[in-house]
Amino acid sequence: MNPIQEYFYRIEEPERSTLLFLRDRILASDPENITETFSFGLPFIKYKKKMLCYFYYSKKYRKHYISFYHGDKLDYPELILDGRKKFKIFLIDPEEDLPVEFILSLTEEIKKYIK
Repeated sequence: MNPIQEYFYRIEEPERSTLLFLRDRILASDPENITETFSFGLPFIKYKKKMLCYFYYSKKYRKHYISFYHGDKLDYPELILDGRKKFKIFLIDPEEDLPVEFILSLTEEIKKYIK
């Protein structure tokens, strides 16, 4: 098992399945340009080898989240800046329907800011 798989398989259900589904959808949205790496103990998703987003857990909110690089340039009430400078996070609640299309639209919007 590689480090990315290990990261996700340490997460309890139903969060694990939710995050894996979201990860797969993001990777499949642009397979020619989107890749993933494991850095700083976290799974990162990259667009043309530059950071797009990553997955993590917030102790403050007690939820997993996806953090978007250049999120500071996006203006959506669903995204939280929370003291960060370049990143905004989207909290993931496995008890609610996952807004996949919204999340994929965020990744598309952020691609414009990646040079």
